[in-house]
Amino acid sequence: MQAIYGEAREFERLAERIGKCAGVLRFSETHDPETGEAWLKLKEAQFCRVRHCPVCQWRRSLMWQARFYQALPGLIKAHTGARWLFLTLTVRNCPVEDLRATLKAMNDSWRRLVLRPEFKLVQGWIRTTEVTRGKDGSAHPHFHALLMVPPSYFRGQSYVKQARWVDVWQSCARLNYAPSVDVRAVHPRKGADGELQAIQQAAAETLKYAVKPADMTTDPEWFMELTRQVHKLRFVATGGALKDVLKEGQESDEELALTDGDGEQDDGGRVGFNWRPADRKYRRYRQADAEPSALIHDPRRIDIEDG
Repeated sequence: MQAIYGEAREFERLAERIGKCAGVLRFSETHDPETGEAWLKLKEAQFCRVRHCPVCQWRRSLMWQARFYQALPGLIKAHTGARWLFLTLTVRNCPVEDLRATLKAMNDSWRRLVLRPEFKLVQGWIRTTEVTRGKDGSAHPHFHALLMVPPSYFRGQSYVKQARWVDVWQSCARLNYAPSVDVRAVHPRKGADGELQAIQQAAAETLKYAVKPADMTTDPEWFMELTRQVHKLRFVATGGALKDVLKEGQESDEELALTDGDGEQDDGGRVGFNWRPADRKYRRYRQADAEPSALIHDPRRIDIEDG
């Protein structure tokens, strides 16, 4: 990724930021008082927050999942018996040069969708955008949405069948063809936490990578054009009872490290590792054990911009 961006003058700054991402990791060490087993928990790192950085995409996905998981018990309690749907909405592939216009049209289509009678019973929703690369070099943009609905949704005339979802999305997107639409109910698993686990799995699928790393590196020219096309576009939206549950846009280093608000206390000791480019892996970096977090360059010195 860094090498691809480094080849183009317009992306040199992104390449520089990616090159410094997560260079030093500082962990706290925890011991189980009964077994003596030790494990490490990430406490400090500096992330570049470039949109397509694979490390930051991964940490951002984990952060959103953690926020949703934290809110989920309260949502279940507040909306007794609520059911969940996993919905995927697509349009035909487009040339990557037309991706920005296509995504704008899809966002307009979604705004029309939420006003339709078929969407009326949806109590809350999370919608993410994913873009994959077609074999012919085209772009395949699509939406993943997690919908919370009341138990009555599956009874009588309230239920919206898959074929109806196709018709509604075709109408809202103003397409002259029947698009591919997938909708499935999230079924609770067996066991005491079965419902929670099933919803968490659906959320993880919804909040996965916006662009797969393999698609970024297969064709550098395609990837650089994608970067231009999606500049400053939002790929996550929420509404209803799930409005702002992900706190999009709030992603400090502490939050991306999943330490924000975790409530865990430690003695302040740290175990450091740093990335060795020649080895292509992290190795022990004892200098970071005793150094303050300033060892990792001050995030306030980075002019954060959406890559």
